[in-house]
Amino acid sequence: MSVLLNASEMRAAEHRAIASGRVTAAMLMERAGRGVFEAICAEWPDLVAGQAKASVLCGPGNNGGDGFVVARLLAELGWEVDAYFSGDPVKVPEDALSAFRHWQGATLPLAEYRPCNEDVVVDALFGTGLARPVSGEFLAALGAISERPRTTMLVAVDVLAGFSSDTGHLPAGSGDYPKHLSADMTVTFQAPRLGHFTGSLPARSGRLVVVPIGVELPDGDRVVRLLEAPAPERITKGLLGHKYGHGHALVLAGGPTRGGAGRLAARGALRVGAGLVTLGACEEALAENAARLDAIMLRGLDGGEDLRAALADPRITALCLGPGLGLDRGAAGLVGAALDWILPPDAPLIDGTDAQIAGHLRRYGRRIPVVLDADALTLLASLGGFEARLHEGCVLTPHEGEFARLFPDLIGPDKAERVRAAAERAGCAVVLKGPDTVVAAPDGRVWIGGAFYERAAPWLATAGSGDVLAGMIAGFMARGLLPEVAACSAVWLHQEAGRRLGAGLIAEDIPEALPAILREIGA
Repeated sequence: MSVLLNASEMRAAEHRAIASGRVTAAMLMERAGRGVFEAICAEWPDLVAGQAKASVLCGPGNNGGDGFVVARLLAELGWEVDAYFSGDPVKVPEDALSAFRHWQGATLPLAEYRPCNEDVVVDALFGTGLARPVSGEFLAALGAISERPRTTMLVAVDVLAGFSSDTGHLPAGSGDYPKHLSADMTVTFQAPRLGHFTGSLPARSGRLVVVPIGVELPDGDRVVRLLEAPAPERITKGLLGHKYGHGHALVLAGGPTRGGAGRLAARGALRVGAGLVTLGACEEALAENAARLDAIMLRGLDGGEDLRAALADPRITALCLGPGLGLDRGAAGLVGAALDWILPPDAPLIDGTDAQIAGHLRRYGRRIPVVLDADALTLLASLGGFEARLHEGCVLTPHEGEFARLFPDLIGPDKAERVRAAAERAGCAVVLKGPDTVVAAPDGRVWIGGAFYERAAPWLATAGSGDVLAGMIAGFMARGLLPEVAACSAVWLHQEAGRRLGAGLIAEDIPEALPAILREIGA
């Protein structure tokens, strides 16, 4: 699984590589610059053989040194290259100074840069460590780049200048930043940065290319990871067993005319392999739901007492509540009953229940694994000290607004760290939804399921999409997957379905896309 690094983690990795004696800082800079050069040649091969022109904008740090390497290699290829520089060569870091001196062409002041119908502009102004708004000649240069002709391609080295590589956002006070400035390609080194998959930077990065430079990446539970396809052995079904051996998910729906969200969640749970899914709704809504469902069972549930009676059945192995649930007293009672329920110690698990499912039920103190979404999160936020009601078998799936109600003190641009802190505080998995969905486990592990670049899925921003995701998580938990594993698996599959379906998708389409994806990954 790919790691996503912040600026300090990448610097530490480079320092370890240099300290080991295997490489020098100058070697790393040469590899980085050559990687950018090769990426340009691969992306626009028609320019390689022609009389192309490039402007390379170099800042005063090591990112500028990478830029001078790119300028030298493009010139050696026969391109017409103008290198622009801001800073005092005397104050340039030693390794960047070496690259500066190896550049044989003219060096122009950055303040003089204007678009000149170049084929390529290379942004090597800042790199990963910027934490302040750009200003002065740097801001002027970025404004000039934003006015380049459409035929001029912009290549960002590490990150588009001005953005934080840790958060994917512009620093506070960046109101004068060019609103329409975007790169056509971003080339980074060894591993993507967190900002490449969070915030507003991904939409401005163009195609993302990661170039190896011979640096060993960090590992461990605190390193953020990019979601990948779930391992088939985790989600496949065995050849033996019956439906209850694959778990029974209970999804709670809203009242009359408010059952659609619950039905979407239920279909999501069934499509990821839960052996049985039951939709619980008040008696007045049963006929409406029955008219829309076949493979999903129905059960009348009018309040907390009815839910407690339902959960006395040990065959129910996960619960999903929130989609379309409502905010009345009855819904509040359902949330309370779900969180407080403990399977009586004398209630045996049904014969044939998968050992993995049984083990996880015991792990949670015989408390029901539960996904809390939508209205259930709003009700949860209204409970003082709600964290004490949660347990390790819970998954919270808020969007940004719901997250703010649950954790009003966890603010700031670093989405990964906010979600990590929330999961540690709540003692359960948290899924903060968005195109840059973040999943965090209570032990501090974090994953990002960025739906960007080749995995872009903008049409998932549609009503009901989150309901399907909540149901998918519940379905996997019903089958015995750990909450964070269930969440990661569901988020990846959900985004993959959105990517494949593309334009025009509606929430109902997502469960129907899952069988083909599951077959393809070997489930």
